[in-house]
Amino acid sequence: MAPNKGKRLEINVGGNLYLRFPIKTHIIVSGDDVLEVVKKYVIPHAKDGDFIFISEKIVAISQGRAFPIRDIKASRLAQFLVRFVHKSPYGIGLGSPWTMELAIREVGAIRILFAAGVAAVTKPFGIRGLFYKICGKEVAAIDDPCAYTLPPYNEYAKLGPRNPNGVACELQKKLHHEVVVIDANDLGVSVLGKSDRTMSDTFIEAVFKDNPLGQSSEQTPLCLVRKV
Repeated sequence: MAPNKGKRLEINVGGNLYLRFPIKTHIIVSGDDVLEVVKKYVIPHAKDGDFIFISEKIVAISQGRAFPIRDIKASRLAQFLVRFVHKSPYGIGLGSPWTMELAIREVGAIRILFAAGVAAVTKPFGIRGLFYKICGKEVAAIDDPCAYTLPPYNEYAKLGPRNPNGVACELQKKLHHEVVVIDANDLGVSVLGKSDRTMSDTFIEAVFKDNPLGQSSEQTPLCLVRKV
């Protein structure tokens, strides 16, 4: 197992060295069994004490929560709200009518409007991030279609995974390794689910702060994390 281009296997967290082994898979599609995927690709390399980190993207895709943008009809509300979304160079986020529409469907128009209103009032005072704090991680995990995403998902918009904590716990019971469902990109790291609640989000985020996974041509949505 080798690091993805521009990444390192090792990282020092709290004075301890950890190795991150990104693992390549086939292209995950709706209906794939994440348990069987992990058994096939990860378990042959795993040792006692290893952690299994899983990209939230493949969990969501396997659950049928990724949709071709041609099939998403954006409401007038979605088309209106995207005008006020900051578009980061790292991704559109909710800055497309398709992803905004998915956000409205996921948590409801009232919550989205309330979050947008709070964000509009507080932004001039330098207070940022309240929109996603109000809407929750399920909205923050919504992905937009972008050119560098592996086809066919470069033309899909995706919701976050359903019940990521439950997924992590169920996998841990079957695999006997602690499991983390993670949303990592160039903007940061968000822990969506974990099988061990005593494992701090701060630790997990530090282990993955440089995002060693690659989900375009690398096809490495899984990672073994091993303390040296």
